[in-house]
This record gives sequence, C-alpha cells and structure tokens, in this order.
Amino acid sequence: MKPIRLPEPPASPRRMGGVPDIFEGGVHGVIRRAVIIGTGFPASENQSIGLVQALGLSDKHTLYRVTRPRGGVNEWLHWLPVSLHKRLYYIISQICRLLLRSRARKLGPFPWENGGNAGLSSILEADVKSIVRMARETFEKDGPLLVVASGRDTISITSSIKRLASDNVFVVQIQHPRSRLDRFDLVITPKHDYYPLTPQGKEQVPRFLHKWITPHEPPDKHVVLTVGALHQVDFSALRAAAIAWHEEFAPLPKPLLVVNIGGPTRYCRYGSDLVKQLTASLHNVLASCGTIRISFSRRTPAKHSYIVVKELGVDPKVYIWNGEEPNPHMGHLAWADAFVITADSVSMLSEACSTGKPVYVVGAERCTWKLTDFHKTLRERGLTRPFTGLEDMSESWSYPPLNDTATAASRVNEALAERGWKIKA
Repeated sequence: MKPIRLPEPPASPRRMGGVPDIFEGGVHGVIRRAVIIGTGFPASENQSIGLVQALGLSDKHTLYRVTRPRGGVNEWLHWLPVSLHKRLYYIISQICRLLLRSRARKLGPFPWENGGNAGLSSILEADVKSIVRMARETFEKDGPLLVVASGRDTISITSSIKRLASDNVFVVQIQHPRSRLDRFDLVITPKHDYYPLTPQGKEQVPRFLHKWITPHEPPDKHVVLTVGALHQVDFSALRAAAIAWHEEFAPLPKPLLVVNIGGPTRYCRYGSDLVKQLTASLHNVLASCGTIRISFSRRTPAKHSYIVVKELGVDPKVYIWNGEEPNPHMGHLAWADAFVITADSVSMLSEACSTGKPVYVVGAERCTWKLTDFHKTLRERGLTRPFTGLEDMSESWSYPPLNDTATAASRVNEALAERGWKIKA
C-alpha cells in the first residue's frame, strides 16, 4: 500500500518552558473545553466533531443535541422552527390525550429527553439556559467555552448562546445560517453555498425571487470558505484504520476499488438508470481490478441496492457490505487504491478527496444548482474525474489532498488570537 501523506491537524501554539497560563494572557484567555451542538444527523455532527478534533479538543468536549418530535403529525411540522414545532406538538398531544385517549398512542411519547426512545437519552438536550449558565459559572475557573454547531436546527440555539454569554463563549457555526452572520463569531461554510451570488446562479432564478434567495451578500472576514464538508479523516485516523483493518484488507488482491453509493437528493436527482449505468461500468473495469468493495448509505433506495446486488453480487472479485457492524468505512479510506462515488454526497466525496487517491464520480451531470459548482471545483482542482467504465484501475494518479478541516481549524485559531484567546489542547 502506498503511504498516505496528509498534514497533521494544526497544533496548538507552543508554550515556552511550561510557563503557567496566568503569565500567557491569564486563565480567562485559554480555551480548554468545547461544546458540540448537533441534530443527530451523522453527516452534520461529523463536521463539528472533526473541527473540534483538529483543534486538539477531541477528548475535552460535550455533545448536546437539538431534537424534534418524530412520527405521526410531526412529519408535517418539520418546516417550522424547532422551538415552535415542540410547542405546537405539545399542545396537540395534550388535546389528543383529553379528547382522543385511545388514539393518542399513535403520536408516540414526546421526547423531552434527547433521543427519546432511540437510546440517546445519555446525550444532553441542547438547552440555551443551561449552556449559558455553565459558560458563565465556570468562566473564572475554566476560562472561555468553545461552541461548535452544524445544522439548521442549531442556529437559534447557538445565536442565543452568543447573545447571552458573548464574553464567555466563542461560537462557530458550520454551514451557512442564511442571514445575520453577525450572530456568530465565525461561520464555516462551503464555497458553493454562495452559488446564488454568481452570474450562473442568478440566471437560474427569476429576478422577482432574487431577494428571497440567500445569502444576499458575499462572505465577510469572519466567514471561512471550504471546498467541501469538514470531517474526521486525517493522517492519524487513516493510520489507525490501516492498522485496525490490516488483517481483513492486506490479503486482498490489488488494486482495491471502493465504491460508495448514496441516494437521490434535492440537488442531485437520479433513478435506476444511473445505477444500471454504474453497474455496467464496474463490469467493464473488473478485469483491471483485484477487488471491488461496495457500500450503500442510509439514503440508498432499496431498488438501487437490489440492482447492484443482482448485477454484481455473485462475482468473486466483488464484496458488498451488508450494513452490519463493524462499519468498514475507515478501512476503505485507508486501504483503497481508488474510489468510485455517486455525486450526491458532499461528505463522502470530501473524505475520499482527503486521501490524495483517485476519486471517480458517477452522476455529476445529474446535479443542479449549487452542487454543480461543487463538482466543477473538484474537477478544476484535479481531485475528481468522471467514471466512464473505460478506466484502467492499475494506473493511478494523485493530487494534493483536500484539507478543509485543517484549514478551518487554523482560521479558528487565528480568530481566537485576534480576541486575545487561544486553545490549550
């Protein structure tokens, strides 16, 4: 296996001679802990965890979650702000208990604790008052609190924390909050989120709708632009995965081609025809592959996975992961010689492009709106190529690995320094 060369996560500023914090700006300027606020969606939380890890606080953070009631009538209320959704559902559930006791069970219990019946009650509910109180009361002893969040439902929580405890916290919001960016200390978002401001983006929206499409203004100095999504894949993680999966992957015939199949999304719609095209192309490259390993995501439609299993499942060179633990994803990233990935997943593509190995994309031509800009950037930087089925997988190519997480961590450290703060990892 070729050595994987990735930059190490940015190190904390070196302290001279073990000088106590009090002589380096005081305890009030040193961040020792972080709060991560998520929504329970792995792709979103993975970004926050990856950033905190790159900042050296991987074992010094607490995970909170913003949860919504699920099931029944709640599927019609997800467009509401999360606080209003919870209040409205509480009212509905109380009315049902009074008037329709026999039917109320269908709505399911209201998940007052984070995770409800999903076995996540050990993770704290993201409550503004408790986090603000903790930041204020522990400031004298433990210094400032780093707050990192990702996802639409976290915006109202983090902006409130910033407003109520601005002297005690540094708030980083990942993914564009769409408006009023001054509610956060730093915003980290992909460049393609600003696609609506490009000439190509404006051409796709009727003029009378321009004022309703966000963002309205170009990024200012406290916006960090990335190419893709942040994640936890760095040199250390890949090295650990290479060791952990050595027994399973080392004996496999080379080259090893890893195929990650997602599912249709709002900006990347495709059907069974693309999946059939993918399986035909994989058949074409089988001769130049030693092994092909295929994984599906949670979004992969059953009919798509059925096609893949039917067409490729009996070939001795092909292994299809059945979804049972342990998940070989990190092993795939560490041991693969090349990747084929469907165009819908920014997260999967960002992780694969952080390895410096060949990444082939299926279905980029089906993408619309800002995802077209994302794929254009990947191609222009030499990170990806279209998968045609004509490739010789024994021939490799490389590029400078995509290091968005390390870059974002560096910018966080710079912003903290401007405030007179720093991270003690």
